[in-house]
Amino acid sequence: MRHLIAGNWKMNGLAAGIEEAAAVAEGLKGLEGQVDGMICPPATLIAQMRWKTAKSPLLIGGQDCHPKASGAHTGDISAEMLKDAGATAVILGHCERRTNCGEVDTTVRAKAEAARRAGLTAIVCIGETESERDAGQTLAVVGRQLAGSVPDGPPTDIVIAYEPVWAIGTGRTPSLGDIAEVHAHIRKALEARFGPAGRDVRILYGGSMKPDNAAAILKIADVNGGLVGGASLKSADFLAILRAAAGA
Repeated sequence: MRHLIAGNWKMNGLAAGIEEAAAVAEGLKGLEGQVDGMICPPATLIAQMRWKTAKSPLLIGGQDCHPKASGAHTGDISAEMLKDAGATAVILGHCERRTNCGEVDTTVRAKAEAARRAGLTAIVCIGETESERDAGQTLAVVGRQLAGSVPDGPPTDIVIAYEPVWAIGTGRTPSLGDIAEVHAHIRKALEARFGPAGRDVRILYGGSMKPDNAAAILKIADVNGGLVGGASLKSADFLAILRAAAGA
């Protein structure tokens, strides 16, 4: 299974930042067929970034969408709008949206169904908080979020991103054994629910992946790529992770 490295720019980036994406797109040409690279910028940059990198293998994604296709939802953006702007995927249920915006599993599931409706790949995020981890609830929390957030039907347009919430932006990273345990648990749950199709769902690791730890993490069984935050904002760092994924 080819690795997918998706960069989540979060609420960062103005038009000038598209040059960083262009540098990634250029570097990715040498890795074509070895790794899939994606950048998920703020919605304001999707169309410009898609235009700037159109002749490259770089994929463009969104960071969220509304469950409905249109309507009186001021400030929201639909999956269809993301698709129209040039996105091929959308991040859903990121821990920052679960925490800051009160999103729950049923909300994430509805958005994943919207992504499917629009022809987008849904990158569904799941993961435990520090208190849940300390209480020994990691596998239970991950299993519950997976069951509640992923829609029914063939999971060909679903990617799972495991993000230990306590490791995001803190510089802390679970041990390789911890990561392996959770990813194996997710794979087992996917196979139990979807049968053989569950073996083909990519599971990304999303907890402070950086150039200096990417190679080791990406060699773990059932780690099929990464959801990268801060390191995706600098083309040199993101390309280093892409190269590590190509060689894993």
